[in-house]
Amino acid sequence: MVLSIEIDSGYYADLRSTLLAVSAVYGGPLAILVTGTLTAIYRISMGGAGLQPGLISIVVVSLLGTSVHFLLRRQPLNLKRIVATAATVASVSLAISLVYGAGGSPITTAGFIVTGFAATLVAASVITYFHAFTVERDILRAALTQAPDFYYVKDHKSRFLVANLNVARDHGRTKSSEMVGLTDFDLYPRDMAQAFFDREHEIMSTGIPMVDFEEPFVIQDGRERWFLTSKVPLRDRRGELIGLAGVTRDITEKKRLIQEAVDSKNVLLQAMAEMSDGLAMFSPDGKLVFCNDQYRAAFPRSGYARQPGAHISDIVRAVVRNAERIDVNPDVSEEWIQASAAQLFLTRDTEIPLFDGRWLSLRTRLASDGSALVVVSDITSMKHSEEQLKQLAQKMTGLAYTDALTGIANRRVFDEVILTEFARARRGGSPLSMLLIDIDHFKSYNDSYGHLEGDKCLKAIGDVLRSVVVRTSDLAARFGGEEFAIVLPGTDGDGALALAELLRSALHRLAIPHRASSKSIVTTSIGVATMSDGSVFASAAELVEAADQALYDAKTKGRDCIATAGDRATAA
Repeated sequence: MVLSIEIDSGYYADLRSTLLAVSAVYGGPLAILVTGTLTAIYRISMGGAGLQPGLISIVVVSLLGTSVHFLLRRQPLNLKRIVATAATVASVSLAISLVYGAGGSPITTAGFIVTGFAATLVAASVITYFHAFTVERDILRAALTQAPDFYYVKDHKSRFLVANLNVARDHGRTKSSEMVGLTDFDLYPRDMAQAFFDREHEIMSTGIPMVDFEEPFVIQDGRERWFLTSKVPLRDRRGELIGLAGVTRDITEKKRLIQEAVDSKNVLLQAMAEMSDGLAMFSPDGKLVFCNDQYRAAFPRSGYARQPGAHISDIVRAVVRNAERIDVNPDVSEEWIQASAAQLFLTRDTEIPLFDGRWLSLRTRLASDGSALVVVSDITSMKHSEEQLKQLAQKMTGLAYTDALTGIANRRVFDEVILTEFARARRGGSPLSMLLIDIDHFKSYNDSYGHLEGDKCLKAIGDVLRSVVVRTSDLAARFGGEEFAIVLPGTDGDGALALAELLRSALHRLAIPHRASSKSIVTTSIGVATMSDGSVFASAAELVEAADQALYDAKTKGRDCIATAGDRATAA
C-alpha cells in the first residue's frame, strides 16, 4: 500500500488484497483482524474518491479469506489452498471494478487483476513451501531430540556439527548446541578418543561405512556399558567428502540379558551333563527337541535314533526292531507303535524292563505349551531290592504260619483251618475228621536225653506227619508242646482211623530210642474225632474237645494206641 499507484482520481492500485487474503486464509481470524484493521486505517488515511470501494474490498477479502480458512483448515497446505487464495483476490478485484467502474481502462483494470492474482499465487506458494519446510524441520528435530538413540553429524575433522539432545545429556550438556564444535578428545580419555578418531577417518578415507559395530565403554564408576554404532561418510552433490553421520544405541541391557541367557544355558547344560538321570524334551508334534547323553546311553540299542529332530514313532520303531524291551513283542503292529507313541503326551510314570536286565523309570510331564518332558532313571537296584523285600515278606508270612521247630503249620494256622473246614462241612454236609496226637512219655524223654534231643525228636515227628499227610486239603500242625494235630476235610471215621494207624506204624518203623518207655522206642497216642451226618457237634471247639477226650482215652488204655470219639459223639 505504501507503493500504491493512483490510477484515477482518488483510486489506488496496490497489493492490499494479496496481503489480506494470505493473512486470512493462512492466519485465520486473529491474523486478519490485525491485518485488516491496519490496512483499513492506512486506506482511510489515504482518502480520496475510492475510499468507500477500498474499504469494502478490505472487508470482503477479509471475510472471504476467513471463510476459505475455515473450509480448508483440516486439509494440508497444498495447491488447492493456494488457488483458493488467489481466486479470492481476483474475484473481489473484478467485482469492485465492475460495481464502481473505476480503475482506468479495461486493459489496465485487467492487468491489475491479473497482477494481483499472480502476486497472490506467489505469496501463497512461498508460504506453503516454507510451511512444509518448517514442518519437515520440526519433525526431524523432534525425531532427533526425542529418539532414544544417539544421533550426530561430524565434519571431515570429526567435529560435531549436529547432535541430538541425548548426545548432549550423555556428555553432561543441557542443550544440543553445546556439542557443536567439540570433538571426542573433549569428551573421552585421549586413548579412547584417538581410537574413535582413527576409526572415523578410516571410514571417511575408504568410503566404507561401519554398520552395527559393538564396543564396550567403562564409565567412571567402573560399570561397563555397551554401544552399537553405525557411521556412514557424507558427500556433497559434487561427491566431495564433507563429514560423516552416525547413530549409536545403548545396548547394555540387551548385552546383560544375552549374557544371562548364555549363563543360564551353560548352567542348564552343565546340570544336564552332571545329572545321573536322562532328560529329554519333545515338541507338541512329537519331535525330540533336545536330550542329554545320559538319555541316549540309557537305551543302548535305540540310542542312535534318539537325536534332535527324530519323531517319537521312529524311536519306538527302533526299540521294537532291536528288541530293546523284553516286555514288547518284536512282531507288534504299526497300530501298536502309533498307540505307544501317543502315550508320550500323557502325564504318567512307567517302569520298563530292558534286554540287559536293567529296569528304567520313565516320568513324563506335560508343559503348558503341549511339549513333553521325559526323565529317565535307572531303577534296577530298586527293583532288585523290591524283589528281595517281596521274597522276605513271603518268607516272613511263611514264618508267621509255620512252626519254627518242626516246619509244619503252627497252632494259629490250625485254629483258622479247623474253623473254616468245620463251617464248610456244616454247609455241605460232608464229613470232617481230625487227629490229636501226643508223644508218649515225652517228659521222661527230655529228662533222659536232654532238651536238644527232645527237639530232634519233635522234628522227626513233624517229618513223619508230612510223610503221611499227602493231600493238599489236609493239614498237619503242631498243636502245642509235644502234641500235634491233623485236620482231614472230606474224610470219614474209617479214613481217619486208617491214617492214624499209618502214622503209628511209620513211627514204629522210625524206632527212635526211648529207654524210659516200656516200648523202648518213641510211640504216640492218637485221639480221633469225626463229624458226619449223624454227629451233633455244634462248633469246631466241640470237635477239638472230642478229639482231646479220645486222646485221653488212648493214654488211659496204655498208650501207643488209637481211640475214637466217633461212637460217643454219635451216641450223644
